[in-house]
Amino acid sequence: MAELRSRAADAAPAIDPLPAFRAPGVSVIAEVKRKSPSNGALADIPDPASLASQYAVGGAAAISVLTESRRFGGSLADLDAVRARVDVPVLRKDFIVDPYQLWEARAHGADLALLMVVSLDDGRLADRMGLCKELGLTPLVEAHTADEVRRAIAAGAELLGITARDLTTLHADRKVFADLVTAIPEGTVKVAESGVTGPKDVAEYRGWGADAVLVGEELVRSGDPRSAVREFIEAAGG
Repeated sequence: MAELRSRAADAAPAIDPLPAFRAPGVSVIAEVKRKSPSNGALADIPDPASLASQYAVGGAAAISVLTESRRFGGSLADLDAVRARVDVPVLRKDFIVDPYQLWEARAHGADLALLMVVSLDDGRLADRMGLCKELGLTPLVEAHTADEVRRAIAAGAELLGITARDLTTLHADRKVFADLVTAIPEGTVKVAESGVTGPKDVAEYRGWGADAVLVGEELVRSGDPRSAVREFIEAAGG
């Protein structure tokens, strides 16, 4: 922990992603993702920094980096490599439950960290969000049900993601976003997560009120990630 605190103190100040997410049009959060429990191996990605750079050139507003190793094939080394290459905000996407992981995220250069409401009771959610503020991290607070959205709002989430994927079944239903987004107060940045199979899905999420859309599998499989990001943005009127 002493080493993490020292590294976090020496890290460049975190980038605030909210101004870009609040800009007109839709923001794309492009993900570095090798595999997933639902779909298995997705892409080899020998050079995550190069992939992230292509995302950024294509217009991605932020880069999401999976750092969980067992099920997603990611690592903190991927986060380091991406942070060193791109100038846009970087999200550490992992199953974050312990404060130590947030110190890790900042020490390795992350600007955002994922907090899943399903994994945290109200006290821990408030505590982790408070630590994010202390460290300069922006928490992406993720919900999947009406109760989780209510809890995220009560905790003061400024950046609220609605995931289409039910973690108990791994089934993704994009209409979950349409059903829940109306409960999110004006001024909160709304992120649609999962279920994107092409530009039309990004456009539909935007039509339902998404400010940003997080896309992983479709981008890493695209063969031309830079053009794919641009197509997603343009499809939603960006």
